[in-house]
Amino acid sequence: MNFIYPILFASFIGFVLRIASRVCMKSLVDIVLTAYITFCGSVILTGFALSEIGKIDDRRFWALSVFIPAFVFYVQFTKLFGRDQRERFTFFELIGSRTQLVWNWFGNLPVWLKWSFGLLFGAFIITEITNLFLIFYTVPNEWDSMTGHLNRLMYYMRHGSMAHFGGTNWNIDTYPRSVCTIQIYNYLMSGRIENWFKVIHHTAYIIIGFGVFGIAERLTKNFTASVFAALVMWLLPDVMIQSISTETDIVLGSYLACLVYFLFTYREKHWRRYLYLAGLTFGIALGHKITFVFSFPPLFLIIIYTVFGEDLRAKFIDKLGDSYQHFWSRTFGRLTHLVVGLTVGIVLFTLPTGYLRNIQLFGHPIGPPTALKHQSVERAGTLKNLIKQGSRNVVRYSIDMVNLDGLRNVEQFETVNQLIRKPIEKVEKKLHLRLEEETDFTINPFSYNVRFEFFNANPHWGIFGFAIVLPLVVLVLIGFIRRGIAFYVLAVAFCLHFAALSFTAPYDAWKGRYMISTAVYAVPLVTLLFHEGNKWRLQSGSFILLKFYTAIVILVASASAILVVYLNERCLPIAALGRPSAFDTDRIDLQTWARPDITPAYHKFDELVPQDATVALATINDDFEYPLWGKKLTRTLIVINPFEKGVQPIPKEAQYLFFAKKVIKPQPGDIRLGTDTTMKNMITRGEDYYLRKLK
Repeated sequence: MNFIYPILFASFIGFVLRIASRVCMKSLVDIVLTAYITFCGSVILTGFALSEIGKIDDRRFWALSVFIPAFVFYVQFTKLFGRDQRERFTFFELIGSRTQLVWNWFGNLPVWLKWSFGLLFGAFIITEITNLFLIFYTVPNEWDSMTGHLNRLMYYMRHGSMAHFGGTNWNIDTYPRSVCTIQIYNYLMSGRIENWFKVIHHTAYIIIGFGVFGIAERLTKNFTASVFAALVMWLLPDVMIQSISTETDIVLGSYLACLVYFLFTYREKHWRRYLYLAGLTFGIALGHKITFVFSFPPLFLIIIYTVFGEDLRAKFIDKLGDSYQHFWSRTFGRLTHLVVGLTVGIVLFTLPTGYLRNIQLFGHPIGPPTALKHQSVERAGTLKNLIKQGSRNVVRYSIDMVNLDGLRNVEQFETVNQLIRKPIEKVEKKLHLRLEEETDFTINPFSYNVRFEFFNANPHWGIFGFAIVLPLVVLVLIGFIRRGIAFYVLAVAFCLHFAALSFTAPYDAWKGRYMISTAVYAVPLVTLLFHEGNKWRLQSGSFILLKFYTAIVILVASASAILVVYLNERCLPIAALGRPSAFDTDRIDLQTWARPDITPAYHKFDELVPQDATVALATINDDFEYPLWGKKLTRTLIVINPFEKGVQPIPKEAQYLFFAKKVIKPQPGDIRLGTDTTMKNMITRGEDYYLRKLK
């Protein structure tokens, strides 16, 4: 009967697409984004419910239960929230018409734009096909997933519940659990194939491009500009690097793109369903990750503009419109719909995700004091120091954006990259900003010479960022480009999000992943290159210099995108950088690539311990536990050294004890597994691991 689950999984996807087709306006982007939110919301609610009854690991319950919240969503939006307007069409009808549209559009482009879009589409298609193979034929191996993100999924499924239990890594219990439900659902419906843990992240990659396309279309009504914006988003190095990972930032970025799209669509259509969709998406995003709070200031600005802006302008600036009574009545009505949507979203998707439990246990929604001191605003100390160090972080992150990400994976291009950044370094030193010297509000200190592992696995926006996107942001802010207040709103939203990243947490060289959400606000500004009101727009017959400049950027960006994927040390599609292809790499070698000193120990553990064994773990916060679950994830692991609680008694059912020497003292008969303690220049040194047979 195993074949029935993939069929039901495909049926559910068809069901949410059908629902979206009945709820949305006649727009492929609208359907795709609404179906995505319906899918995620339905799975998240189902997961919360199954966790409460201890059945989160039972795919029999999953198979049919997900249809229930999806059907409720359909009823709400067709009978209650979305009765204002409905259009009749089918999803496949739209697919056909949009395919013909794209074909005709490309055929009518000027020659130089055909070459430009040909390069962009070529880079996207090459990398997308490669990434799909990497997703389905290589195992996940991100650092945080080996310690926390994927590791906790296995504990949850063994326990049948996502309840707090005391994991070794503090992320296991304190991180929000909504994305876990989607990963578990995909894993179980696929027939327990662990590669499917990555599917939601790659889906988010596709969705974030659709979202930016939709936002751009609402801004410009220019198909060429909107396609360009989507391709820029898809080819940003930090977006691409997470498209095959199990990091959670790209999923948050996809929710944010949907939310901003719904708000801009409401401004155009004034259909209240989009306020409710925005409210539900807000709850899903906040329940996904606490870093969504960085978007509160920019979203507040966007809400003011999209929901209330027209009436405010008409009444208080243009002195037009209805009476004050009608104005306040209409404003209150919109506010009511928005607040109801936000309240429903927060109650359904945010409150059950783990923040309340964190407050009960630690007195803070994020987690224990150790975590707060390590990576939150508390580390800055006084307000004066926060302003001082936060300002430094603004400059640090700005300098980090000026990099040839992707290209710099090749040594010769990294030399060129350093030459480009040399003037910036000289100016900074003359101004005595002490960006490298001051380290009290940093996790990994800022450096002009970052380790290869850091910029390879955690790039920023590359040449698209510093050569096109950021200059357009600046030109809009200083008023050089004036093409409507919407562009100014997005430029300010970008600044607010960038400032939030800089002032609310210590500087970290790995924060490029947070810039995915920042890009949602900034990338739509690239449509200004095609704006009808600009005499220098790219579709005009003049301004050859701008066209040449843009063509060079596109060429470099396309090459960078390919190198981001093909020289991604974490998951190489080909043999390179002195490493074999990920397709030819042993499971444990691939999952411990970032910590090669522990690889021999994990191999020996895998040889000595049966795949169905029960193992007690006495490890520490940074240890990779996920590889210990076994090739088919069939072992049972039991934590006996939970975070900051000390060593607990070994449970009777344990057959083996895997432990670090610093946690438990070895005794005669214990087997030293062979961590290579002689390796130098490690990011984090591995522990000296031992194995004890208990039964």
